[in-house]
Amino acid sequence: MIADIKKRALHRARILAGQLRGVEKMIDDEAYCVDIITQTLAIQKSLRSLNKLLVENHLRTHVVEMFDEGATRRELAVSELLTVFELQNRSS
Repeated sequence: MIADIKKRALHRARILAGQLRGVEKMIDDEAYCVDIITQTLAIQKSLRSLNKLLVENHLRTHVVEMFDEGATRRELAVSELLTVFELQNRSS
């Protein structure tokens, strides 16, 4: 993993962990539902940010290597990216 992206991804993951702990506490404390939903939407935004970092790393490392390895590996890289794209579209 590219060092800078790894650092940013770990930072984002730690923020997400804290946000999830916060939601858990809000639920336990029976906080106002709209406040909990607002927090879970922020978590979803943070997850999208983390996914963007992971896709960037994948493109800059694994995909580049796979394209250099020839047609079969190149097709696998394209297939993987299409699968991620389809998964993202289903969750939107």
